[in-house]
Amino acid sequence: MSTPNPAIPLNVFTVEEYAAPTGRNGTSWTKIGVAFPHREGPGFNIELRAFPRNGRLVVLAPSDEERQPTELAG
Repeated sequence: MSTPNPAIPLNVFTVEEYAAPTGRNGTSWTKIGVAFPHREGPGFNIELRAFPRNGRLVVLAPSDEERQPTELAG
């Protein structure tokens, strides 16, 4: 993954550990919002669609696939 462009919003995830019925442990990542760089200087505005139950947020740059413009069917 390349260095994020400051104009591109970042993805905000909540991450939760769980124990599956099989006894194996896993991690669930759920995208719950985006983070936009401030226009006035350093920092971010964060818009969430949900709140994490455990208080943990992870902010990551979008994947290369998410950065590709989508072609409109026509």
